[in-house]
Amino acid sequence: MRSMVRWPIAVGLAGLIVLVSRTQTDREVVVAQTRKPVVVTRLFTGQDGQTHVEEIEVKLTGNPLNEVSEMLKVTGAEIHRAPAGRVNDWHNAPRRQYVITLSGRGEIEVAGGKKISLEPGHIELAEDTTGKGHITRVVGNEDRVTIQLPLADQTAR
Repeated sequence: MRSMVRWPIAVGLAGLIVLVSRTQTDREVVVAQTRKPVVVTRLFTGQDGQTHVEEIEVKLTGNPLNEVSEMLKVTGAEIHRAPAGRVNDWHNAPRRQYVITLSGRGEIEVAGGKKISLEPGHIELAEDTTGKGHITRVVGNEDRVTIQLPLADQTAR
């Protein structure tokens, strides 16, 4: 009698495991298909001595529910805060570094008057350490807070 009761329970549990694993796989596919790519805005000095911009998609690997990039080698971190209305006229990046906007809003202007909007979560890779540089503005009515992560490799690309 006990074996007759165990058999349907075992089949039911096996079916439940298949259903749960199938649901997890389906969810991973939906998540992977609906996510926007993670993008970094790269500032670099062109052969003309001007700062130019390109968008680079970050390569992520692993389970779609927990994707990871390669390890970034940085030497430290600085938190910066600039007040609303601040303008840092034409300047170069002090070093190769990531700049991530944590709060507030900003704008970068590069060669030809092109402007890039900087909102919370925006990631920049500043590599324009030579040439004319760029203008950075804090827009809106609140401070812009960023974290700057200098790269261990300071060799220009």
